[in-house]
Amino acid sequence: MSRITAFLAPAFAALLLAGCVSQPARGPQVPVDEAQARAQEQRRAAMSDWSLSGRLAVSNGKQGGSGRIDWQQAGERYTISLSAPVTRQSWRLSGDDAGARLEGIEGGPREGDDVEAMLREATGWDIPVRALADWVRGVGADADRYGPAQVVYGPGNRPLSLAQAGWTIDYAQWQSEPAEPVAAPVLPIRVTAVRGGAKVRLIVDQWTPDSAP
Repeated sequence: MSRITAFLAPAFAALLLAGCVSQPARGPQVPVDEAQARAQEQRRAAMSDWSLSGRLAVSNGKQGGSGRIDWQQAGERYTISLSAPVTRQSWRLSGDDAGARLEGIEGGPREGDDVEAMLREATGWDIPVRALADWVRGVGADADRYGPAQVVYGPGNRPLSLAQAGWTIDYAQWQSEPAEPVAAPVLPIRVTAVRGGAKVRLIVDQWTPDSAP
């Protein structure tokens, strides 16, 4: 078991249980206003600079871990910090499309051109970091790299699920619709991405648009 998995593991079951208990029941697919769905997607896609804070749980089918997450995104540039309050340990992932650096792991920092491959080698986890930056906002990732996204829409003309690159992303909950129009789009707050035995569950406590690392 890697150091990261070890210090995150104690909270993993609790976070997954919390997510399962509070997850709303799924209703049938509803009629979609395609023009409104496209307009909402364009607003979410245009939000290239943002930050979020919340809770993350990951599993590879055999081992898992969880902790607090803080994610800052500025275009392709990301800084992701994960911490376990109980053990007071943390790690930090930063990079862009050209490469990434992982700090806080046993043996010292690691760097690599392929962030997903580096994470698999260092932790055993399959985390689609670059695509997740789009999926977490409820939009498909770059079709040239990942292929077309297949979207099933639900209430409010928002994605209920999205399938791309072998991953299935479920959107169990979105922010409440504001009483008055605001500049920021309505965003997902409970997201689960699954491919085979790999699972990434994210519960967002706070979204902040236009925040750079």
